[in-house]
Amino acid sequence: GAVQVLSRLGVKFQSYNILEDPELRQGLKEFADWPTFPQLYVKGELLGGFDILRDMYESGELQEHLRQKGIAFSEAA
Repeated sequence: GAVQVLSRLGVKFQSYNILEDPELRQGLKEFADWPTFPQLYVKGELLGGFDILRDMYESGELQEHLRQKGIAFSEAA
């Protein structure tokens, strides 16, 4: 899933298990106006869920977005 894509790119990231906190889970859905998880944020900007992350990765758009945000990743991935 999302963790594997980010790990493959060698991106440093932080994850939260929102299943452990129903209040946080509901609050994040409302904050982001995005009903599903995972939700990938890059420097505070919501990129989307796993399907979007995967598509961006496969097209190279994710790598370009990371580059524009100044986030280090492995070019060999």
